[in-house]
Amino acid sequence: MNIFRLAGDVSHLLAIIILLLKIWRSKSCAGISGKSQVLFALVFTTRYLDLFTVFISPYNTVMKVVFLALSYATVYLIYMRLRSTYDSDNDTFRIEFLLVPVVGLSFLENYAFTPMEVLQEACEGSGTALVQAFYQRTYARRSPA
Repeated sequence: MNIFRLAGDVSHLLAIIILLLKIWRSKSCAGISGKSQVLFALVFTTRYLDLFTVFISPYNTVMKVVFLALSYATVYLIYMRLRSTYDSDNDTFRIEFLLVPVVGLSFLENYAFTPMEVLQEACEGSGTALVQAFYQRTYARRSPA
Protein backbone atom coordinates (compact mmCIF):
# COMPACT_ATOMS: atom_id res chain seq x y z
CA MET A 1 0.00 0.00 0.00
CA ASN A 2 1.37 3.38 -1.02
CA ILE A 3 1.41 5.70 2.01
CA PHE A 4 0.76 8.75 -0.18
CA ARG A 5 -2.31 7.18 -1.72
CA LEU A 6 -3.57 6.22 1.71
CA ALA A 7 -2.98 9.75 3.03
CA GLY A 8 -4.76 11.22 0.00
CA ASP A 9 -7.72 8.87 0.32
CA VAL A 10 -8.08 9.49 4.06
CA SER A 11 -7.90 13.28 3.71
CA HIS A 12 -10.39 13.23 0.85
CA LEU A 13 -12.71 10.96 2.79
CA LEU A 14 -12.48 13.24 5.85
CA ALA A 15 -13.28 16.29 3.72
CA ILE A 16 -16.42 14.64 2.34
CA ILE A 17 -17.50 13.47 5.81
CA ILE A 18 -16.95 16.96 7.25
CA LEU A 19 -19.09 18.43 4.46
CA LEU A 20 -21.86 15.91 5.08
CA LEU A 21 -21.72 16.50 8.84
CA LYS A 22 -21.91 20.26 8.29
CA ILE A 23 -24.97 19.84 6.08
CA TRP A 24 -26.62 17.31 8.40
CA ARG A 25 -26.03 19.19 11.67
CA SER A 26 -27.04 22.61 10.36
CA LYS A 27 -29.92 21.15 8.32
CA SER A 28 -28.86 23.59 5.62
CA CYS A 29 -26.84 23.50 2.44
CA ALA A 30 -26.41 27.27 2.22
CA GLY A 31 -23.05 28.23 0.75
CA ILE A 32 -22.57 24.94 -1.08
CA SER A 33 -22.84 24.75 -4.84
CA GLY A 34 -25.23 21.97 -5.77
CA LYS A 35 -23.89 22.02 -9.32
CA SER A 36 -20.35 21.37 -8.12
CA GLN A 37 -21.57 18.41 -6.05
CA VAL A 38 -23.37 16.99 -9.10
CA LEU A 39 -20.14 17.36 -11.05
CA PHE A 40 -18.19 15.62 -8.27
CA ALA A 41 -20.66 12.73 -8.39
CA LEU A 42 -20.36 12.63 -12.18
CA VAL A 43 -16.56 12.67 -11.95
CA PHE A 44 -16.52 9.80 -9.45
CA THR A 45 -19.00 7.84 -11.56
CA THR A 46 -16.95 8.16 -14.74
CA ARG A 47 -13.62 7.70 -12.97
CA TYR A 48 -14.78 4.52 -11.25
CA LEU A 49 -16.45 2.80 -14.20
CA ASP A 50 -13.70 0.18 -14.02
CA LEU A 51 -15.23 -0.94 -10.73
CA PHE A 52 -17.39 -3.32 -12.78
CA THR A 53 -14.64 -4.62 -15.05
CA VAL A 54 -11.33 -4.67 -13.14
CA PHE A 55 -10.67 -5.91 -9.63
CA ILE A 56 -7.55 -4.38 -8.10
CA SER A 57 -7.94 -4.96 -4.36
CA PRO A 58 -10.62 -5.00 -1.66
CA TYR A 59 -9.32 -1.62 -0.39
CA ASN A 60 -9.64 -0.07 -3.85
CA THR A 61 -13.14 -1.44 -4.39
CA VAL A 62 -14.39 -0.35 -0.97
CA MET A 63 -12.97 3.16 -1.35
CA LYS A 64 -14.55 3.59 -4.79
CA VAL A 65 -17.94 2.47 -3.50
CA VAL A 66 -17.66 4.75 -0.46
CA PHE A 67 -16.70 7.79 -2.56
CA LEU A 68 -19.58 7.13 -4.95
CA ALA A 69 -22.09 6.64 -2.12
CA LEU A 70 -21.00 9.76 -0.24
CA SER A 71 -21.04 11.87 -3.40
CA TYR A 72 -24.58 10.83 -4.24
CA ALA A 73 -25.61 11.25 -0.59
CA THR A 74 -24.42 14.85 -0.76
CA VAL A 75 -26.38 15.45 -3.97
CA TYR A 76 -29.45 13.84 -2.39
CA LEU A 77 -29.22 16.07 0.68
CA ILE A 78 -28.84 19.23 -1.40
CA TYR A 79 -31.50 18.59 -4.05
CA MET A 80 -34.02 16.40 -2.22
CA ARG A 81 -33.88 16.40 1.56
CA LEU A 82 -32.82 20.02 2.14
CA ARG A 83 -33.88 21.62 -1.14
CA SER A 84 -35.63 24.46 0.69
CA THR A 85 -32.22 25.66 1.96
CA TYR A 86 -30.49 25.33 -1.41
CA ASP A 87 -29.83 28.75 -2.94
CA SER A 88 -30.24 28.13 -6.66
CA ASP A 89 -30.30 31.87 -7.33
CA ASN A 90 -26.60 32.08 -6.47
CA ASP A 91 -25.61 28.79 -8.09
CA THR A 92 -25.54 30.32 -11.57
CA PHE A 93 -22.49 28.69 -13.16
CA ARG A 94 -23.39 27.42 -16.63
CA ILE A 95 -22.22 23.81 -16.48
CA GLU A 96 -22.49 23.37 -20.24
CA PHE A 97 -19.65 25.88 -20.70
CA LEU A 98 -17.47 23.49 -18.74
CA LEU A 99 -18.81 20.13 -19.91
CA VAL A 100 -18.79 20.75 -23.67
CA PRO A 101 -15.05 21.54 -23.91
CA VAL A 102 -14.14 18.81 -21.43
CA VAL A 103 -16.10 16.16 -23.32
CA GLY A 104 -14.73 17.44 -26.63
CA LEU A 105 -11.15 17.26 -25.38
CA SER A 106 -11.72 13.77 -23.97
CA PHE A 107 -12.42 12.56 -27.50
CA LEU A 108 -9.13 14.04 -28.68
CA GLU A 109 -6.92 13.09 -25.72
CA ASN A 110 -7.26 9.44 -24.71
CA TYR A 111 -5.20 6.27 -24.69
CA ALA A 112 -7.68 4.03 -26.44
CA PHE A 113 -10.79 5.19 -28.21
CA THR A 114 -13.24 3.17 -26.12
CA PRO A 115 -16.32 4.50 -24.32
CA MET A 116 -14.82 3.79 -20.87
CA GLU A 117 -11.53 5.49 -21.72
CA VAL A 118 -13.27 8.57 -23.14
CA LEU A 119 -15.49 8.89 -20.04
CA GLN A 120 -12.54 8.45 -17.68
CA GLU A 121 -10.56 11.05 -19.61
CA ALA A 122 -13.48 13.47 -19.37
CA CYS A 123 -13.46 13.20 -15.58
CA GLU A 124 -9.75 14.03 -15.42
CA GLY A 125 -10.39 17.42 -16.97
CA SER A 126 -13.48 18.29 -15.00
CA GLY A 127 -13.59 21.66 -13.32
CA THR A 128 -15.60 20.99 -10.21
CA ALA A 129 -13.44 23.25 -8.06
CA LEU A 130 -13.96 26.02 -10.60
CA VAL A 131 -17.73 25.77 -10.17
CA GLN A 132 -17.51 25.95 -6.36
CA ALA A 133 -15.14 28.94 -6.56
CA PHE A 134 -17.52 30.72 -8.93
CA TYR A 135 -20.41 30.01 -6.57
CA GLN A 136 -18.50 31.27 -3.54
CA ARG A 137 -17.65 34.50 -5.35
CA THR A 138 -21.28 35.00 -6.43
CA TYR A 139 -22.62 34.04 -2.99
CA ALA A 140 -20.27 36.50 -1.25
CA ARG A 141 -21.43 39.34 -3.50
CA ARG A 142 -25.14 38.71 -3.05
CA SER A 143 -25.42 37.69 0.59
CA PRO A 144 -25.72 40.35 3.28
CA ALA A 145 -22.60 40.91 5.35
